Amino acid sequence: MENAVKNPKPAFAPTDGAKASSRLAATIQAWQRIAGLAKKELYSYFYSPIAYVVMVIYLVFAGWFFFSRFFLFGTMDLRTYFGTAPLLLMFLAPAITMRLLSEEINSGSYEMLMTLPLSTAQMLLGKFLAAFTFLAITIGLTLSYPLTLSTLGPLDWGPVVGGYLGLLALGAAYLSLGLFTSALTRNQIVAFILGFAICFSLFLVDKIIMFVPGFLVGILEYLGVEYHFQNFSRGVIDSKDLLYFASVVILALLGTRLVLERRK
Repeated sequence: MENAVKNPKPAFAPTDGAKASSRLAATIQAWQRIAGLAKKELYSYFYSPIAYVVMVIYLVFAGWFFFSRFFLFGTMDLRTYFGTAPLLLMFLAPAITMRLLSEEINSGSYEMLMTLPLSTAQMLLGKFLAAFTFLAITIGLTLSYPLTLSTLGPLDWGPVVGGYLGLLALGAAYLSLGLFTSALTRNQIVAFILGFAICFSLFLVDKIIMFVPGFLVGILEYLGVEYHFQNFSRGVIDSKDLLYFASVVILALLGTRLVLERRK
């Protein structure tokens, strides 16, 4: 009796089911916060004239490269578009992300943002998802190209689907790098230039394999973004290419989080 008084058993011990339910509720709440921030950031894109300018510039150049073969050679195909789109994304992605963090830091609203019930990781995911959605909408507007070609004759949709998936994967990698450079500086233009420089370096790295020793060829080829994108544009979806783009996104976002944590 004495022991029972000294060591009373808890009236209620949470079961494994209750713990799992609590974790699930917390996860749902976290994703709701991420989605709310992403929605807010996405709306802010469409309230800004700069976003429309960036979108129009991309579509104008993409349309020119697509239709130029028709005017010059009397033929149309998607190889020219998929060949030049990675170059266009090097400008588009940093332009989309350059203000996301640098503007917050410069205006002082970043400190206010951190007072919200959002972790740094949740805030980054929300901004990244907003940028990716805007990029996907911009790329999606070019779906009129394959639809136009399909009315002129039979079209092999395998490379088309693979090419667009590759553009989304490549765009996600470029966006994450742009978000990283946006966290490094208060100036949007500097963030854009740094983002473009890093994206261009990854695009260029496998172009110099002829100048390096043989044991470095495989490494540099794997690090180049075009090497992985070309597989998509041929309709080949390989796990190593998916892993490459996912690794770039994760490492860039982790680097961004580290930079922001040091600002606190």
